[in-house]
Amino acid sequence: MQDLAIIISTTLMYSTPLIYTALGGVFSENSGIVNIGLEGMMTIGAFAGATAGYLTGNPWLAFLIGGLAGAFFALIHAIATIKFNADHTISGVAINLLAPGFALFLAKIIFDGATTTPTIDMANKMPRLFNGVFKSGGILDSIFNNYATVYIAFALIVVAYYVLYKTKFGLRIRAVGEHPGAADTLGINVARVRYSGVLISGFLAGLGGASMSLALVSSFRPTLVSGQGYIAMAAVIFGKWRPQWAALACVLFGFSTALSVYFGSPTLPFKINENLLSMIPYIVTLIVLVLFVKSSKAPSALGNPYKKGER
Repeated sequence: MQDLAIIISTTLMYSTPLIYTALGGVFSENSGIVNIGLEGMMTIGAFAGATAGYLTGNPWLAFLIGGLAGAFFALIHAIATIKFNADHTISGVAINLLAPGFALFLAKIIFDGATTTPTIDMANKMPRLFNGVFKSGGILDSIFNNYATVYIAFALIVVAYYVLYKTKFGLRIRAVGEHPGAADTLGINVARVRYSGVLISGFLAGLGGASMSLALVSSFRPTLVSGQGYIAMAAVIFGKWRPQWAALACVLFGFSTALSVYFGSPTLPFKINENLLSMIPYIVTLIVLVLFVKSSKAPSALGNPYKKGER
């Protein structure tokens, strides 16, 4: 039972950054803007969060700064795709190249040529909400004694669902993603709504990156994100652009990572090649996409530019 508890706890930890980022992707793509740049936004969020955490010693402020850093690069993507009608894929790829490069550039300036940030003191990492509540080493302690970012992520699933399906703002996001021309005739400012969706996307992706550098590890390094943004995109597709199902897909991918961590433990009586173990999350992602991508129906106007007055 203890092994199962450890796997569940690890699943929650590794699915958390994916959940933040996938929820961001849901907002952007429901508004009609493809956001391949989630990977870059996660990376800059991880760097900004780790840097702010080290310099200020305040993990909550650092977490917020990570989100704002992601939103800044989302704004660049939004201007390119909404104002200048740039190809969404090309703009997203540019963000994925620009944001990590900018993070490394700033790291070398701030930390005397280093490409990694100094290690954040354990006391300045994100707190564990239930630390000391359950018996140390017990099953409940193993499962629930997780970082605050985990619980915030799962709360945001409910918030995202409510906003998208129970509010006027959410209705407008889905409207401009399905038929921007019809939304325009009803007086909805398509560009403004799409800007909002992309900025929310970048902010959440930045939080996803910051949750990695402030909770999972205690610093930023160039390989920290390593494709997590792309896995989050796969979760959006697998989840059919709905927050609850995208989050469930993130838990699946987090579980695959947890298995790779568990089977890589030196305490097991057998040993599996670490390179094979590191492949598990990406193999699961490919299998899921092959099996489910055909059954997923994207918003009708996803990726299509819109000029005011078009029908």
